[in-house]
Amino acid sequence: MNYLLNKSILKRTKLLLMFCLLTGFVSAQMPENGIPAPTNNNASQCPCIMPDNSVVFQVKAPNAQKVQIDLGKKYDMEKGADGIWSVQTEPIVPGFHYYFLVIDDVPVADPASQSFYGTGKMTSAIDIPEKGADFYAIKDVPHGALSSKYYYSEYTKSWRRLFVYTPPGNDKNTREKYPVVYIQHGGGEDETGWAVQGKTDIILDNLIAEGKAKPMIVVISNGNVRAPGGGFGGYSSKGMAPFKEEMTKNIVPFIDANYRTLADADNRAICGLSMGGGQSFYVGLESSEYFGSVGVFSTGLFGGIRTSGSGFDAEKEIPGLLSESEKFNKNLDLFYISCGEQDMRIEHTKKAIKTMRENGLKVEFNSFPGDHEWQVWRKSLHDFASRVFQ
Repeated sequence: MNYLLNKSILKRTKLLLMFCLLTGFVSAQMPENGIPAPTNNNASQCPCIMPDNSVVFQVKAPNAQKVQIDLGKKYDMEKGADGIWSVQTEPIVPGFHYYFLVIDDVPVADPASQSFYGTGKMTSAIDIPEKGADFYAIKDVPHGALSSKYYYSEYTKSWRRLFVYTPPGNDKNTREKYPVVYIQHGGGEDETGWAVQGKTDIILDNLIAEGKAKPMIVVISNGNVRAPGGGFGGYSSKGMAPFKEEMTKNIVPFIDANYRTLADADNRAICGLSMGGGQSFYVGLESSEYFGSVGVFSTGLFGGIRTSGSGFDAEKEIPGLLSESEKFNKNLDLFYISCGEQDMRIEHTKKAIKTMRENGLKVEFNSFPGDHEWQVWRKSLHDFASRVFQ
């Protein structure tokens, strides 16, 4: 018995020693004045954010021939005598940035950083804080709850997951009913996007505590809906039909049946980023019996990602949107559009809005510093949530 016990302890000790050696794969000194990124797996290691927002990356790969960091722009890393590769990037704009570690031309996730589902697969990311922007920081305020729920879709004939944010006091004020925002992710993402990268619950907690937004439920669903026997659609009413069916016939009824909602169009909103913005545009504007407010963040629908075609025609996409704009104005409590100021979609978006307004359609617009990335979308949600249901 003692022999077997000692043998087991020795085996576990060896495994623990091996684990400690493996997890200490980067032991380079922290750069002076550098701070660990909040998305690091280890707070005492790099990636490290420097005072000018440049970033120092390090990785131990003694047998590699070439190592790079791919942040949209590739940076060649230099190998030290200790086998640790390192590089300092140029200053990077604040916000959330996906990136890859590229070892001998093979892109992989960086074990030093947390991974997120955001490019059609799990991907490393670095979140660079923006000075003075604390609207998505956890504060000493009442907090709501973000929960994962499964529902059965009669359309896809499968179980699907969504996240639901319920406001502070929901579990105590059991007779109170709430308006609902349905918020959609972008292409290459899923329902975890707004729940994790977007910091939806924290943004709503802070807004509600400041009295800048009404207490509301926020539903974060998976917008990747494949038509039975078919593929995913494109940027058109027909292409969005599978998602429209899923949202109106499955998701909305599920939420109304399981949560204390104000179940009418005036108290429902749909919004989303990029692909989700296109989904919100079509489904929201075509379904006034379901949604009284629509938010479109950084969509490529208006242009900026298409290389051919005659451009965006609002009247063609949504018949009556321009010719019968007063009807849409009457049905919509809020039609909101936003875009990043450095996003290649910005000028196309402004042009589309100008045409809509010239034809009498009421559109509220805002832009934020940044490209096609999460800091812009966090700000878009913050702005939209402060306007909706008012």
